[in-house]
Amino acid sequence: MPTAPSRAPLPPTQTRRRFGSIRAVLALIMREMATSYGRSPGGYIWAVLEPVAAITVMSIVFSALVRSPALGISFPMFYATGMLPFLLYNAVQGKVAGGLTYSRPFMAYPTVTYFDSLVARFTLETMTKLLVGYIVLTGIPLLFETRTHLNFAIIIQAYALAAALAFAVGSVNCFMFTQFPVYQRFWAVLNAPLFILSGVFFTYELVPTEYQTLLWYNPLIHVTGLMRSGFYSTYDPDWISIPYVIGVSLTLAVLGLLLLRRYHRDLLNL
Repeated sequence: MPTAPSRAPLPPTQTRRRFGSIRAVLALIMREMATSYGRSPGGYIWAVLEPVAAITVMSIVFSALVRSPALGISFPMFYATGMLPFLLYNAVQGKVAGGLTYSRPFMAYPTVTYFDSLVARFTLETMTKLLVGYIVLTGIPLLFETRTHLNFAIIIQAYALAAALAFAVGSVNCFMFTQFPVYQRFWAVLNAPLFILSGVFFTYELVPTEYQTLLWYNPLIHVTGLMRSGFYSTYDPDWISIPYVIGVSLTLAVLGLLLLRRYHRDLLNL
C-alpha cells in the first residue's frame, strides 16, 4: 500500500532566517518599549491618561451645549467609542511610517529587515492602544450609567479594521516620508481634519445628505460606525461597507510594501 510522501524539511538557511526574523522583531519591540514608554516616569500611565483627559474635556464641553449625545445617554461612552479606534489608527500609522528611519542603524545587520521594523512597531503600538481601549471602555461603565450592550465580535472587528488600515497607510507613508521629507509636513496638514471627519463627535446620519456621499469615502467613518454598533444595540448603520475598508487597506498595503521592497536599500542610503 503506497504511503503519503513526507514533507521535505525546510533548508537550514530558511529555518535560520525565520527564527532570526522573529528574534529581530522581538528585539526591536523591546527597544521600542524602552524608548517610547520607558524614558519618562509612568510612560504607560500617560498613554491611558491622554485619551481619558480628551474624553473628559469633550464630555464636559458638549454636555453644556446639548442635553444628550447622539447615541445613548453617556457622553464619555459616546466619545470613547469614536475616539479610541481613531487614536489606534493615528498612532499605529505614525509608528509604521517612521519604521525605516527609526531602525536605520539596525539595517546593517543581515538578520534585520525593513519589514521586521514595520512589524515590530505595528505590534507594540497596536497592543498598547488595545490595552488602553480596554482600560477606558471597562472603566467608564463603572463610573457612569451607559445602558450599552457590548457585542465583542463587532468591537474586535472594528479594531481589526482600524489596525489594518493603519498598517496600510503607514507602509505607504514609510516610503513617502523617507523619499520625500517635505511630504511629512503635507501629510500632517492633510491628516489633521480626519479627527473631525471620522465621526468622533457625531454620527454619519446627522451629516446633511449632500455631504454624506463625500464622507462615505473616508474609511475611518466606517470603522467608527461599526465600533459604535458594537456598543449600542439599537444603532444599525446599514451604510457601512466592510469590504470597502478591507479593499482600501489591501491596496495601500500592497503598494507600500512593493515600494519598500524595491527601494528600501536606496532609501537607507539617503
